[in-house]
Amino acid sequence: MGTPISLFDYHLPPEQIAQEPMRPRDRSRLLVLDRNTGVIVHKRFFEIADELCSGDVLVMNDTKVFRARLRGERKSKVRSQKSKVWIEVFLLRGEGREWTALLRQGRKVDVGDAIDLGGLVAEVIEKSEDGVATLRFDVGVDQVLAFTDAHGEIPVPPYVEKVPDRLDDYQTVYARNVGSVAAPTAGFHFTPELIETLKAKGVQFEFVTLHVGIGTFRPVKSETLEEHEMHCELVSISRPTADRINAAKREGRRIIAVGTTTVRALEGVAALDPDSPRLHEVLTDVNLFITPGFHFKVIDGLITNFHLPKSTLIVLVSAFAGRERVLAVYNEAVRLGYRFFSFGDAMFVR
Repeated sequence: MGTPISLFDYHLPPEQIAQEPMRPRDRSRLLVLDRNTGVIVHKRFFEIADELCSGDVLVMNDTKVFRARLRGERKSKVRSQKSKVWIEVFLLRGEGREWTALLRQGRKVDVGDAIDLGGLVAEVIEKSEDGVATLRFDVGVDQVLAFTDAHGEIPVPPYVEKVPDRLDDYQTVYARNVGSVAAPTAGFHFTPELIETLKAKGVQFEFVTLHVGIGTFRPVKSETLEEHEMHCELVSISRPTADRINAAKREGRRIIAVGTTTVRALEGVAALDPDSPRLHEVLTDVNLFITPGFHFKVIDGLITNFHLPKSTLIVLVSAFAGRERVLAVYNEAVRLGYRFFSFGDAMFVR
């Protein structure tokens, strides 16, 4: 039969979808959930310092968002097609001179056509029915990224009505490795001052990289979890980072993931070797779909935002804290006027 995705639905009034980041960021609301007892405490995010202890390890995703959304004119290989057709190109991932991209108006583009982006031209070398295409440029990844930085648009989710003026508004303060088309938004709540406060308390910070990709923009369209296919995302963990997290785990210290992307990175890498609980140095694709019943090897806590109904992310949180408990918490957050989604408030599941 499978697990119906409808079990992970809840009602959210549209006015509770946050449209801009909180300022200062660490003044957002924080809901603390004890996943064993179900006890809920309401705080402000800067008070996360009271929830963390010396020796706790916060693991963060240091990926950096690039201006992935571009607009270009189709140059058809069919000479008789003279009318201008504008195509939105959403770059997802590049390797060499080829990029995976989502094309809006993609049905008006054929393999072999070119898309003139106004200074950069991409040839369509492959496309599928779902709008995903493979593009080939005449320049490498770094040159394409330089072009997007100058001419691209910030790839905010569709429920954010106004694109921020500054890319920094859709970026964590610790972002450093360019490659994501969506921000790891649980990290939005951290300010440099809060990070220094936590370090002074003895909290250890570690960084991994997961470049958020197409999976973020793909809703679960299947009726059951088992039918849904997760897309791959590139994960990088250095050997020193893996060694330090492994040591903390051996010593019984808490490993707390900042965001679901960090969970997917840590647990995805751990799942590559089912016989070992250890992390290791890696640069690989991960497509782990964490659903209820999953055995968590690495994390002991999770800092996250409030996610879309029937999304893979609320399923992940439910796997960690229990579906009924998570839905009860979400309904409580709705009742109390919490702000939801990317620019919204936070939850600490301990």
